[in-house]
Amino acid sequence: MVFAAIGFLSFTAFAGSNVYYYEVGELLSGGDSVYGDTVKVRGMVVEGSVQRQTEGAVMTFSVADGDAVTRLPVVYQGVVPDTFAEGIEVVAEGSLGQDGVFRAEVLMPKCPSRYTPAPAQ
Repeated sequence: MVFAAIGFLSFTAFAGSNVYYYEVGELLSGGDSVYGDTVKVRGMVVEGSVQRQTEGAVMTFSVADGDAVTRLPVVYQGVVPDTFAEGIEVVAEGSLGQDGVFRAEVLMPKCPSRYTPAPAQ
């Protein structure tokens, strides 16, 4: 009985954390099948797209694939991580609305590695 309870709790915890990961273009090409589902999307924060509202700690920005042509508008409300900036890679977890706006609940900027060697001069 105890093992069954542990197994059930482990399964439900894993199932809740099992969120699919998309690139921007892949998410946008998903159509109706991705609307409202909790997903993760990865992209580069588009330079000049970040706008912060003073009321309610709301921030809007766009993320793009490497080609910077395919863009996705994102709305995030919450504490912005210190490492968040334009031009960096981020992973946002949330859902895509039918209006084409991704509503992020979690924002995870990719931290630059301090072990990356400086470019040769």
